[in-house]
Amino acid sequence: MSEERLAFGAGLRVGSSVTRGEWSEPAAAVPTVQAAPGDERAFTLLLLFTAVLFLRPQDILPPLELLHLAELTAVCGLVALVVGRLARRQPITRMTPEFAAVLAFGAVILATAPFSLWTGGSIAVFTDLYAKVILIYLLAVNAIASPKRLERLTWVLILVVGYVGFRAMLDYVRGVNLVGNGTRVQGSVGGIMQNPNDLALNMVAFVPLAVLFASEGRTLARRLIGGVCALGMVGAIVASGSRGGSLGLAAMLVVLGIFQLRRRPGVVIAAVLALMCALPVLPAGYWRRIASITDHSKDDFGSAEARETLMHESLQAYLENPVVGVGAGEFKDWNNDKREQAWHESHNVWLQVGAELGSVGLAVFLFMVARAFVAVYQTRRLLRGRGQRGAAPPQMRPEDVAWIDEHSAAMAASLTGWLVCAFFASVAYNWTFYYLLALAATPRDMLRAAMPVPARARRATRPARLTLARGREAQA
Repeated sequence: MSEERLAFGAGLRVGSSVTRGEWSEPAAAVPTVQAAPGDERAFTLLLLFTAVLFLRPQDILPPLELLHLAELTAVCGLVALVVGRLARRQPITRMTPEFAAVLAFGAVILATAPFSLWTGGSIAVFTDLYAKVILIYLLAVNAIASPKRLERLTWVLILVVGYVGFRAMLDYVRGVNLVGNGTRVQGSVGGIMQNPNDLALNMVAFVPLAVLFASEGRTLARRLIGGVCALGMVGAIVASGSRGGSLGLAAMLVVLGIFQLRRRPGVVIAAVLALMCALPVLPAGYWRRIASITDHSKDDFGSAEARETLMHESLQAYLENPVVGVGAGEFKDWNNDKREQAWHESHNVWLQVGAELGSVGLAVFLFMVARAFVAVYQTRRLLRGRGQRGAAPPQMRPEDVAWIDEHSAAMAASLTGWLVCAFFASVAYNWTFYYLLALAATPRDMLRAAMPVPARARRATRPARLTLARGREAQA
């Protein structure tokens, strides 16, 4: 299965130029690492888990709830991965800075649980949700081992999220599945995309990847489907009436436009003109809700003022419990006899983590988010050969490297959109960010693994040679 190899025979000639597009056939085939059957099964089960997680078929067919499809696919995938790695006498998992941060965040949840308002509730956040995040991230960081697999996972995410987005847009047009006196649509499935604000956040996070397939799909069918999914996601953001989602969409589009302007200026200009033509036809209720960001008199439900109050209360909870917080998932239970907005979440990811997990949890979460952006930067740096002086370029097929290049640009926009939306949502323990983290970090790891061994050896032995030379100088 050549498409599942970690490194490919066609790539850059060692010592050649590292600028994009200057490719040539290598003088000799580069050693490759074949994907083991266990890894392939584990990756297939990861795809199935992803589809079940976002589509939630048990919401449509309740008897499926008894099968626990998400748990079943996750466990089978992990078993296949572990058995395969142990059979090859490999460690159970690769350890990366991002995975270490994911583990550390889980450790903080458990370490602060004894000091929480409700120990059992905080432990339940870990056992019922975050422990699954850790296990699936472990599966992802080991199973996404080639550009082909990265593309397949991205494609599955676009299909499932695009379906939910397109369904939400149709529901809004039909006047069904609405909340807020019939002005906002909610997700057609439960879980992480039912709430209108969470629906918008997920759409914003995955629109750039849909645009990637619409512009860079390997077939016409994929380009058409990617375009339809992108339109459905944008339509769902508008139909949700989410102010945070609209701000995230704007920030995401700016970053995506910046990356695309140099490569496709005509496409960017056409997209801007199309957007300007579409603005006047948006629902009047949407514009009234957007205007309420700065003019609270146009907020028909008082939610903007309520969120400001929640932010002040979240900050107060953090200031009163700066070390261990009030416990994972427990801000809604904090000081309810004195709060104006009792029994509500923080609606700000940073205040959520600070109030619930204290300063250590906030520092770890900040590190995770920063590492996602750093991973994108490192990927693009490796693609342009500026990572280490004298390092040989990655040995991959030109089309795979070009696709990773486009993917990293889309990930920069996705992470920016998620970050802006997260300022208005309590999503620290939700799945979306951790999928984005895996999609941002694994391309960098592929490029590093595809570096020719002699180049890595030179880079590793350089400090030793320098130390030896300094020792000889000292003896002289």
